[in-house]
Amino acid sequence: MTTAPRLTPAPGHTAVDFEQRVDFDRLRGYRLGRARAALEASELGALLVFDTNNIRYLTSTVIGEWARDKFTRYALLTRTGDPYVWDFGSAARHHELHAPWLAPGHSRAGLLGLRGAIAPEAGLFAAAVREIKAILAEEGVVDLPVGVDAAEPPMLFELARQGVLAADGQQVMLDARQLKSPDEITLLSMAAAMVDGVYQDIAEALKPGVRENEIVALANKRLYEMGSDDVEAINAVSGERCNPHPHNFSDRLIRPGDQAFFDVIQSFNGYRTCYYRTFAVGSATPAQRDAYTRAREWIDAAIDLVKPGVSTDRIARVWPAATAFGFRDEMAAFGLQFGHGLGLGLHERPIISRLNSLENPMEITEGMVFALETYCPAADGYSAARIEEEVLVTADGPRILTRFPAQELFIANAY
Repeated sequence: MTTAPRLTPAPGHTAVDFEQRVDFDRLRGYRLGRARAALEASELGALLVFDTNNIRYLTSTVIGEWARDKFTRYALLTRTGDPYVWDFGSAARHHELHAPWLAPGHSRAGLLGLRGAIAPEAGLFAAAVREIKAILAEEGVVDLPVGVDAAEPPMLFELARQGVLAADGQQVMLDARQLKSPDEITLLSMAAAMVDGVYQDIAEALKPGVRENEIVALANKRLYEMGSDDVEAINAVSGERCNPHPHNFSDRLIRPGDQAFFDVIQSFNGYRTCYYRTFAVGSATPAQRDAYTRAREWIDAAIDLVKPGVSTDRIARVWPAATAFGFRDEMAAFGLQFGHGLGLGLHERPIISRLNSLENPMEITEGMVFALETYCPAADGYSAARIEEEVLVTADGPRILTRFPAQELFIANAY
């Protein structure tokens, strides 16, 4: 008797006593352990992070999408201590009450420049660096470089002025985040399941007279109803807008016979999706079907190669060169035949494309989760097909997390 391979679970969103679902204590411990190991393997004494994904990875704190572009939250992890987080106003007090995994006194109110709205002359950067430097000294790492991921220029200038050597901390954080735990994989699967359902809604709503932005509104509503904590973007592209791919949406009216593709980028408990599907509205032409078939062949060829030990250049080579589908070079075509890691961030490791992977490949390892996406313009000059699958790397090869039907071109509301 042959045993069917187990599916990656996508359990219900609530906690229950009768099933083992996501263990958030275990998740927090895994992430901090990975970060500590990556820091220990580096030449850095500490990590000072401003990227909201890195702050969440280190401290398991978040105050919503509002904070993503403000550069006012930050966190510090040294080789020898527990993580600190500086947060906006009363959020720091909230963490003291509701985030007991943070050590006492390690959740602090903080404010920097709000992207220049508060001038450096106000002294907030100087005060923040003095506080950080005191912690570095107390924990015995003040003479070692501090890894910074992203920051306002005045912060970098002030670190230098006070004698703190800043280095690249983003690579260390990406090292930590590269391999996903079972809890992270479950959250990624749950996020994908939400988009499975949204695509059913889109397929039913995709009719002539509906506008692209109405589909975007529908998707946002359903995702937030299902528990999404951030709908980052919905690409909705139809008709003559399909070629070249504009990577956005408009108020264009869907028309009979359109080819239309969508990308749903959202997160559940921070873990993101990037999930394209292509539809034909009512009917499809031979040119549209042919473009879809080729895009499917390219993505299937890539998926078939996914297993531990394979290098990313091998995957990139099965995709067509940029010049083969109408672009002058690989930079101009970047992101069309593409792979990228998924986790708390939309673009984690590995990044797979002919632009970077042929000369700078990396090895695929068990526990990676990444999206593979292909794009094929149609012979009619304006239609195009776009497909994306999210892939978990297991010891036995690839496991697909994205399940809305995509082996053949889906005809929505066929005539």
